[in-house]
Amino acid sequence: MWGGGDYMMRAFCRPSWGRVLTACVAIAVLVAIAVAGTVIWRRLALDAPPAPVATVTRGDIEEIVLATGTIVPLRQVNVGAQVSGQLKTLAVRVGDRVEQGQLLAEIDPILQQNELKRAEAALTHAEAQRTAQLALLRQHRLALKRELAMRKADANTEADLEAASTQADTTAANVAALDATLRQARIAVESAEASLAYTRIVAPMAGQVISVVAEAGQTLVAAQMAPTILVLADLDEMLVKARISEADVVRVRTGQGGWFSILGAPLRKIPVVLRSISPAPPVTPGSDAATAGGQGGAIYYHGDFLVANGDNALKPSMTAQVSIVTGRAPGALRVPAAAVSGPDQNGRYTVQVVRYRADGTIAGGETREVEIGLSDHVWVQIVRGVEEGEPVAIDPQGEAKGQA
Repeated sequence: MWGGGDYMMRAFCRPSWGRVLTACVAIAVLVAIAVAGTVIWRRLALDAPPAPVATVTRGDIEEIVLATGTIVPLRQVNVGAQVSGQLKTLAVRVGDRVEQGQLLAEIDPILQQNELKRAEAALTHAEAQRTAQLALLRQHRLALKRELAMRKADANTEADLEAASTQADTTAANVAALDATLRQARIAVESAEASLAYTRIVAPMAGQVISVVAEAGQTLVAAQMAPTILVLADLDEMLVKARISEADVVRVRTGQGGWFSILGAPLRKIPVVLRSISPAPPVTPGSDAATAGGQGGAIYYHGDFLVANGDNALKPSMTAQVSIVTGRAPGALRVPAAAVSGPDQNGRYTVQVVRYRADGTIAGGETREVEIGLSDHVWVQIVRGVEEGEPVAIDPQGEAKGQA
């Protein structure tokens, strides 16, 4: 009995080859995973990109000043009414092209015609009075002549001579007064004729109607200010009025070239030349030149650029993104702006020149002082300090450097 129990106990405690095999497989899998992870980690470490490096190259650099502008017609006229009355006819519409002298609108002329008739009647009356006074003056002068002859013969009294002289002088004065009245009457006629002519409103220049303010049948009152009927502009030549900040205006000069683009065609660069710069900021209503720009606000100066608009692609009030070229360096030695550090407290700029090992890995770098020139915020011109083809390190957080 006891023998059988010992046999069973030994059978129970005997190791299981299945469990041993399972444990060995698990250990092998863990070792394989560890080895694979190590290999992958090393491979990733080898494949990790090195620090960004750029090569000193040659290329063109343009230093520019950026400004935002508004496109306006070079010539624009608000056509208004110089006389009061009802707008009888409006002969044009928005978009119509007109020639100089072409009829645009007509005001009912009845009031001006009546005013002209009254002025002409007053002129005729003044002419008749002057004719009568001239006849009377001749009569009085003849009478004075007779009195003088009689006085020599002592055939009359001194009082008779004085009376004849006084009548002649008075009549002459009346003629002079009527001459002045006659001139006034003629001026009144000319004014009435001009007012009648003003009822026919013609184009003061060739151009295009860009706005119509009044409508046919509307009553216009020109007592204090000439009411605007329509706006006429020459769209063949446009003016770009750019707002140049006070920080940039010291760098621009008349005659400098550049280009601008519009929101509808951002890739189209339209060449322009700076025509003029305003000597002071534009004055807004309620302020003066001394306070233009506001208290503590940004101050801008207007720069004007003339541009041809033969295809009429440019419209009034469009927004223009203007680039003014303040400097140009063709074929300059240059590096990316992010490769330049500085200026430091002494105004010096530096770059990190990269050194390579024989196997192509980076061995380190050399800090080198450089002299910079122009910058377009992407590239910086290097005047002195590095040579073409040398590798330089790029700071990904670096900012574009300005002109030294």
